[in-house]
Amino acid sequence: MRYNIESVIFLFIFAFISICYLTSGTTYGEPTPVQATVSEDGVQRIDVKVDSYSFEPNHIVVTVGKPVELILKSVTKVLPHNFTLNYPEAGLNVDQDISHGQEVKVTFTPTKTGSFDFYCDKKFLFESHRKKGMKGILEVK
Repeated sequence: MRYNIESVIFLFIFAFISICYLTSGTTYGEPTPVQATVSEDGVQRIDVKVDSYSFEPNHIVVTVGKPVELILKSVTKVLPHNFTLNYPEAGLNVDQDISHGQEVKVTFTPTKTGSFDFYCDKKFLFESHRKKGMKGILEVK
């Protein structure tokens, strides 16, 4: 039985994407809260690893009324992601695209205390990244 090169390439790509899709988005246990570090300039900073269907850390703790800088570092090789934190009434209005392998800084100053969800709203094969587990909590104290 003969296969043409296009069929072999298609099957290889399909298998690779299927394996990535089926094995990603797994979370274990409860997220551990990570407190942002306050720099000498008074800005709360934290590095966030953006991976395939996850943010690490995925539970970030900051202080109300002080500026926050998140350094979003994508370690993915193919899929682009984004970081969405949409609570303008609390000073949290971020919608930042992050290409694979890119580092992006976002800044904001929370004006209200509470727990706020952040997530990736991109989609892959009919399912959102958020639904696959790419989400987290920003806790403002």
